[in-house]
Amino acid sequence: MDRPEALLARRYVAIGGVGPEDVVADARGRVLTGVEDGRILRLDGLIDPEAVRVETLADTGGRPLGLELLPDDALLVADSERGLLRVDLGDGSVRVLADSVAGEPLRGCSNVVALSDGSAYFTVFSLRYPIDQWIGDIVEHTGTGRLLRLAPGADSPEVLLDGLQFANGLAASADESFLVVAETGARRLTRYWLTGPKTGLSESFADDLPGMPDNLWRGGPDGPIWVALAGPRVPPLELLHQAPPAARQAVARVAVRVPFRPTGMIGAMAFDDDGAVVHHLVAHGSPYRMATSVCEAAGHLVLGSVRERGIALCEPPAPK
Repeated sequence: MDRPEALLARRYVAIGGVGPEDVVADARGRVLTGVEDGRILRLDGLIDPEAVRVETLADTGGRPLGLELLPDDALLVADSERGLLRVDLGDGSVRVLADSVAGEPLRGCSNVVALSDGSAYFTVFSLRYPIDQWIGDIVEHTGTGRLLRLAPGADSPEVLLDGLQFANGLAASADESFLVVAETGARRLTRYWLTGPKTGLSESFADDLPGMPDNLWRGGPDGPIWVALAGPRVPPLELLHQAPPAARQAVARVAVRVPFRPTGMIGAMAFDDDGAVVHHLVAHGSPYRMATSVCEAAGHLVLGSVRERGIALCEPPAPK
């Protein structure tokens, strides 16, 4: 892997809410995000960071995580408490698209992507741990993450992949022939084929990442797939993952009760559809901790975080 470039921060923008876990950009350079209290926010004016306007568009009544903009002024929301939602950005109304799978409540939704045929694909990070105990799943290494599909007009989603290690970010290839799923707990990106001779099969897209991948974002078919690195590789954790299940469960019970203190290492990577690295940016000793999402907007590389009270505007990398 190429030597990383420095991830250079320009400015921190407070948003009046905690935990902008995912950030996505619209065609006008505005950034949308969801925060801990359930609100969906839109940030406008990022070209002049001194004049950023923060607008509340809706309230999901849960904990919004991954977002996907739709062409009809709507937003798909992966809500970890309420399931897969659709938000009308005009009037702020919220509609539940799916809140159960095979008769079981749908919890732990993490990210979502919509394809041109009207299908929505989304991830579930864990069947055992809620979002406020996410560290328990990472430590126990449960492998209970899932990739699901909600077909147009369907009442219930279908499970396409299970056994994933904290399934997280999701993005589609430019031709929609495959999806890329971030497995945070395994430091890898997995490809799931939607068309062609490998339809329904999964394989590695990028392994042994230098940090823990979180949300994915693609600004358009001509752009790369961006992935936020929320933290560094942790060798002792990888050793623990080789221990028997009882040992991992015991450590996880402790981990969920101890305050988590993220390191100052954050990063972002961009990949083309062949899995080649286009950009690799890293910051050490960053005051902005645990970057869980990244997008490009208004001439900035924008970072979101499940912990922070705002977003970080960073220097975008030079085109390659």
